[in-house]
Amino acid sequence: SMACASAPASRVLENILAYFLRNNQIATEDGAEITWYHAANHKAQMQEALRSAAHMIEADVLLPSDGSEHGQPIMAHPPETNSDNSLQEWLAEVTKSSKGIKLDFKSLAAVKASVVPLKHVKELLQRPVWINADVLPGPNGSSKVVDGKLFIDTVTSSFPEVTLSLGWTTGWHPEKVNEGYSWTMVKEMDYICSGLNQPVTFPVRAALVRQSCSQLLWLLKKSNRYSLTIWTGKDDNYSTEDLLYIRDHFSKKQVFYDILEPQNHEFKQAIGIKVNL
Repeated sequence: SMACASAPASRVLENILAYFLRNNQIATEDGAEITWYHAANHKAQMQEALRSAAHMIEADVLLPSDGSEHGQPIMAHPPETNSDNSLQEWLAEVTKSSKGIKLDFKSLAAVKASVVPLKHVKELLQRPVWINADVLPGPNGSSKVVDGKLFIDTVTSSFPEVTLSLGWTTGWHPEKVNEGYSWTMVKEMDYICSGLNQPVTFPVRAALVRQSCSQLLWLLKKSNRYSLTIWTGKDDNYSTEDLLYIRDHFSKKQVFYDILEPQNHEFKQAIGIKVNL
């Protein structure tokens, strides 16, 4: 009977790959099969994302700068500060689909203001839910970090079953040698995460991964709940070869690729995964 008692928790903690396999939306346990729709913030983008073949819909949650609407969170990516879509409206639409969701937060205040709207749809969140923030300074990072401990506590106390997406702030400079993720950076991250029971994914910038392979391999070996999400800056220089290098060195179950075109297409083609456009 103990097994029965714990069954719901394991169902809720269903891995993202298990979820999309069970729904027949991917063919194998391979993070490269998962597709992403970015910045589905305004109503038009959100509707396009819902019609698309993407498995995961990513959006950005802000508090309006003018303090309007009693501080209700809205969907916008800085430098924008206004939107035709609130988090509440966004969730109402997206939870009608079977798509997974990833919400990106730039401040602790926005996270705290989002707990109530998320709780309203809690029973509809039987799907991958990733909650993202940059919690540590990383290579060339200059933007403000969100306090990692407070972020994790705020999210997990209300939603113990989500996947935490914990990143480093980064910068990338085309004209000079870019340092990768250092030993200090990965050790700090492991220190923050070692006591957690949730799945944790670390968003890492594609152009900085190859020079940090030892560090990132070390980090992923610390727990089978850890994964990487490879992302790309709009003007970053990196090659499909860099992505294939990552592909060869890491477990397929532990790396997701949230990358821009045309590399996304080239990469998927090179590894034999069909791209539904």
